[in-house]
Amino acid sequence: MAKDSKPSWKKDHPSTFLSNSVLKADRSVKQAMSHPEEMAVEHAFNSILRAENAFANAVERNEHMDTVEQNKEQLALMRQQLNEVQDQVEEQE
Repeated sequence: MAKDSKPSWKKDHPSTFLSNSVLKADRSVKQAMSHPEEMAVEHAFNSILRAENAFANAVERNEHMDTVEQNKEQLALMRQQLNEVQDQVEEQE
């Protein structure tokens, strides 16, 4: 069966994809904070990277800039929190 040739909803709705990516990254960071282990930190970093890519795409498409700006601030806070968790993990080693 052939795959539908419609463009991905992620490309059609970059602000929604950004919001979803930020929520997923937030959950990953919280998981890493409650269980500071190398694997959880790595997973959270990957989630943040995906959210940052979604952010760049939303900015490029000039999507709902007020929401995009809020997500940018939340991403910065999550990255700071995750850096603190990474420091804890490195101290444990």
